[in-house]
Amino acid sequence: MSPLKETLKSDLTTAMKAKDELVVSTLRMALAAVTTAEVAGSASVELSDAQVLAVLHAESKKRAEAAEAFASAGRTDSADKERAEAAVLARYLPAAVGDDELAAIVAEEVAAAAAAGNAGMKAMGAVVKAVRERAAGADGGKVAAMVKAALG
Repeated sequence: MSPLKETLKSDLTTAMKAKDELVVSTLRMALAAVTTAEVAGSASVELSDAQVLAVLHAESKKRAEAAEAFASAGRTDSADKERAEAAVLARYLPAAVGDDELAAIVAEEVAAAAAAGNAGMKAMGAVVKAVRERAAGADGGKVAAMVKAALG
């Protein structure tokens, strides 16, 4: 079992003992999503920490989108609950990369691709992949837009 998954289970037990319903429900949801990812496909697999982080990031993004939808519909109580769940998940995610740091990573990867003989928009896929690996948790749309601007 990955260390991150063990941490989630341990924190769930602690939250249950403390009767913290928000953390309990959020961690149960996160562990259910991890288990679903493990059994998806033709064979069951054990997720690595990086894969567990990817699942947690996706769940956090779902909470942020749901909070925005609830807020725009005037359902502030539901939006607040979604934001609180996203905050619980944020404890397990790496710190977000700032725009300046992301721009520097994009510039480095574009230069590396050019040095390897990949220039122009043909290199976009490889550069985006490299940037996303280095800047874990960065918004994919933002990364793609920055790479496109740097290449174009």
